[in-house]
Amino acid sequence: MKDLKPVFFDSVDKIDPKYWEILDCGDNVYYTPEFLKAFETANPDIDFTYIIILEGDEPVAFANTQLVSISVKTITKNIKMSDWLKQTINRLFSTNRIRILFVGNVFLSGEYGTFLKQDKDKVTTFNTLADAVRKLSRSKRMNGIFVKDFREESVYITNHLKDHDYAIMQVEPNMIISLDPNWKTFEDYKNALKSKYRVKANKADSTSQPLEAKLFDDGDVSTYKDELQALYENTIANANFNAQVLNLNTYTNLKEIYHDKFIVKGYFLEGKLVGFLSAMINQENLDAHFIGLDYTLNKEFAIYPRILNDYVRLGIERSSKRINLGRTASEIKSTLGAAPEALICYFKHKRSFVNRLIKPFTSNIKIKSFKQHQPFK
Repeated sequence: MKDLKPVFFDSVDKIDPKYWEILDCGDNVYYTPEFLKAFETANPDIDFTYIIILEGDEPVAFANTQLVSISVKTITKNIKMSDWLKQTINRLFSTNRIRILFVGNVFLSGEYGTFLKQDKDKVTTFNTLADAVRKLSRSKRMNGIFVKDFREESVYITNHLKDHDYAIMQVEPNMIISLDPNWKTFEDYKNALKSKYRVKANKADSTSQPLEAKLFDDGDVSTYKDELQALYENTIANANFNAQVLNLNTYTNLKEIYHDKFIVKGYFLEGKLVGFLSAMINQENLDAHFIGLDYTLNKEFAIYPRILNDYVRLGIERSSKRINLGRTASEIKSTLGAAPEALICYFKHKRSFVNRLIKPFTSNIKIKSFKQHQPFK
């Protein structure tokens, strides 16, 4: 390989369109300038930087970074540790909020942060990206770097981050449903379930029958933006961990760009929006994005179980091969047939002394265990 060098851009608009053509990464919607721009324009509180690695004049790799501010309490509240350790972490970070540089999209769950060209030496290229991230971190006021999320088949490349003083972190897995191509309808899917899981799916539909479901068009997302935002924020307030609040003007942008490929479905009770789901068609996958619901009505009207059923419906209707239901609520997702896909992340503190202190803790974080159901016959 020729010498590799990084170039940095603070806006998608500043990246030469020819770079995208040469990288040839557009089959994956998450590596398109249109998708990245939708997030950039709607979330001005986030510092976006895009890294292109050049071999001579030819781009060979891309990375998407986002610098965000996170509450320390958000990090520690749902991780098992002693009060002493919590106090120590608070003293180390010396403030109630810390600034983290995410390599990857903080709002997505999956391997969508870095792209390496297939015909290049991936280890060498990835190491150059790691050097570029270090260079970027020196120019920013920040506390640490979080590189996310990598599947097991990528670890032979990404574990070289240990040479750059990163600690490996386990995070909750993505929950994936593999769809049988013979399932043409939701009834076909239910017929493949064992009896008690079929009863569970039917109960979710019957209990949620008073809800009126509607697929949103471009105008609907804009019209109901405030209600969508409130329901979404209500949901992430109940989540174990949430690094950043997404401005749902992002969804208005995505809907205007991708139309039917970006799905938003609303659930109404007596004319009031009480829940929604969102999803992106990406190649042969249906990827669940954020949801929102009114938890005071969830038990009575089974809003969340209905949303999960409808993700399966949408996947079948769109002839997807896989449904990525994302992280969280792993056990209930497994009752629909989802299986875990392990993800690995990496973290380092910007200050080497602090990094040495927290590295053992970071490496020993354990993800919450759950019962993996086997719902199919």
